[in-house]
Amino acid sequence: MLIVVVDSATPAVTAAVAAVRPDRVEIVAQKVSVDARAHGELLVPAIQRVLGEAGVKPGELAAVVAGLGPGPFTGLRVGLVTAAALGHSLSIPTYGVCSLDGLGWGQPGIVLAATDARRKELYWALYADGERITGPAVDRPDEVAARAAAAGARRAVGEGAQKYPLGLEVGEPRYPTPEAMAALAAERVRNQAPSEPLTPLYLRRPDATMPGQQRKSVLQ
Repeated sequence: MLIVVVDSATPAVTAAVAAVRPDRVEIVAQKVSVDARAHGELLVPAIQRVLGEAGVKPGELAAVVAGLGPGPFTGLRVGLVTAAALGHSLSIPTYGVCSLDGLGWGQPGIVLAATDARRKELYWALYADGERITGPAVDRPDEVAARAAAAGARRAVGEGAQKYPLGLEVGEPRYPTPEAMAALAAERVRNQAPSEPLTPLYLRRPDATMPGQQRKSVLQ
């Protein structure tokens, strides 16, 4: 079964075609461009490119897998709107994956996954042998470091961990990987599960607000 994977929750604009086989997931083609200001310009051409490289026609796709964030409002919205439109136009199901899970997937031990939330904050979650045990949430780096230490984490992955000193060994990946995103949705694809609404994990309101509005945290 062939699927397309998209994620725009971080500066990495990601598109991939993956083959979901009975016993594994194989990435057939992928395109990752790092540009925090050009999600809208880069994503659709990236999807077209990976379909072309894979020799796959849109009508051959079985599902769309999209990163739900957490991530900044504008970039995240681009990926989810694109994924929803693609699923609707092709009459195929859409499945969401927490983008932080695309960092923590397959990581041994207790690991912190963190991405840049701007405003000197981090989006983060904790994983034990690849399974999420805490989060996702948004907090200051010092708060994240304290939570990670209390949980016994010694390693961290993600661009947020590379940007802020958290007192942890920092490893790869820097951004959610298409392989992880596809693997996390693979059972739903194989079982032909019902399509899911792509509900974004914003965690807080967008940076741009109407005059007079107060910014409040939004937990979803």
